[in-house]
Amino acid sequence: MTLLQGTVAVLAIVPCLLPAQDSPQYRACTKTAQAQYDLNACAADEAKRVDAELNRVYRELLAKTTDDPAALEKIKKFQRAWIAYRDACIEATYPAEDKRAEYGSMYPMEVDLLGAKLTRQQIVVLKELSQER
Repeated sequence: MTLLQGTVAVLAIVPCLLPAQDSPQYRACTKTAQAQYDLNACAADEAKRVDAELNRVYRELLAKTTDDPAALEKIKKFQRAWIAYRDACIEATYPAEDKRAEYGSMYPMEVDLLGAKLTRQQIVVLKELSQER
């Protein structure tokens, strides 16, 4: 088993057990938040920042792989599968039909923070793939 395969296996098994690595911007935002609405906005901004980093790392990986069409297609397939995994993980974590009624006003914040955590994990995997290129 390669380092990458081991990393993917661990991340697939324990995604919710890994500690959050919130950014300094998120921590600063939450210190000044005065209501749940503000905390939700902080989490949404964090999710956007992490997603932007994922997109940057993914584009760099694709750029390194342009000389290998087969590998390029497999990386794209992997990323599409990860997006489905991320969405399914969030849905499994919050399965209620009426999410606002079941989970309350914190639901948007919790979803954004879980999505950001899962995205950070994917960034690590993509960076490892990039180093192998």
